[in-house]
Amino acid sequence: MISVPIKDIARPRTELVSADPTASLREICQLMDDRRVGCVVIESDERPAGIITDRDIAMEFSGGATLDDLTADDIMHRDPYTISSDDGVFDLCATMAEHGVRRMPVVEGDELAGIVTFDDLVVLLDDELSNLSEVVRTESPPYEEP
Repeated sequence: MISVPIKDIARPRTELVSADPTASLREICQLMDDRRVGCVVIESDERPAGIITDRDIAMEFSGGATLDDLTADDIMHRDPYTISSDDGVFDLCATMAEHGVRRMPVVEGDELAGIVTFDDLVVLLDDELSNLSEVVRTESPPYEEP
């Protein structure tokens, strides 16, 4: 089975939204809002140290904390699941399903190289299905109304 390498579909490092573990949650929220993303990868020495999602923030505040009370280090998921840029999309999907995650930082060696999200995969799948449906339309007789 042929598998597209992650590096061909991942959002590159330049598009990745990341922050330092010492960033306040106010800063994290502002990054998410400014860049219109649902997660921020927390990095240390150019390596993924954690990840924070918009859901993580919402759940944290159900306990009464404020944006200025906490830092990224306080609520991040440490040592996030990652995928190598050379792995294939099938590996990515299997890993996401196994761990129940929607976002995976992409690494080259140990260094952060980008990110792939569930939404990226849905868009990719939609594009591919659209291409396939055009083949079917081209090769099929036209539908006629009765």
